Amino acid sequence: MNEEQTRYPLAWPTGWKRTAAHQRQSPRFQTKETVYVNGGGSYKASKALSFSQACDRLEAEVSRLGAQRPIISSNVELGMRGAPLASSGERKHDDPGVALYFTLKGQARCLACDAYVTVAGNIAAIAAHIDALRRIDRYGVGTLDQAFAGYAPRLQAAATEWTIVLGVPRSASRAAIEDAFTRLAKTAHPDTGGSHDAMARLSEAKTAAFREVSA
Repeated sequence: MNEEQTRYPLAWPTGWKRTAAHQRQSPRFQTKETVYVNGGGSYKASKALSFSQACDRLEAEVSRLGAQRPIISSNVELGMRGAPLASSGERKHDDPGVALYFTLKGQARCLACDAYVTVAGNIAAIAAHIDALRRIDRYGVGTLDQAFAGYAPRLQAAATEWTIVLGVPRSASRAAIEDAFTRLAKTAHPDTGGSHDAMARLSEAKTAAFREVSA
């Protein structure tokens, strides 16, 4: 699965529980905007986050987390240059779910949310969740590794999907799979800042791919 195929349409992580449509909530994430009135006065008003604002908020949180190679996957259509279209992001989608794929400390990670009725709401929810995770390290009660350990069953299920781990489509050739493995191993290997677990996942994905894909 290449990057654009991962971004659109939604590549929901295998094993991650879905929220039924009737259980989704209206988003509660807001921003403050200055409203100007006649006579020169102004006041601050709360307004629901737009799709673009939600993306900016998530991008900032991902950067603070120190995550690498983040990919936001959703049913928001992409533009000519592969970026999500704000106009599509503001539309109502039958499936507004969002999955964030990234690498942290050499390990493939994923966070997904479909608890809200809008794509913007689910993006903002992931951003807020990352902020909460970072506070675990900040207050010294636990660590990020401990927090992500709670996602182990779901993350393991997502990580075992070789198309996501290697970032290639199911139609990829063995040569393309080998190239993807070699490229990702440069950062996943423990000698270059990765970990034995990350390399093991890559190797398992490569083996699974070779079993499924013909030359």
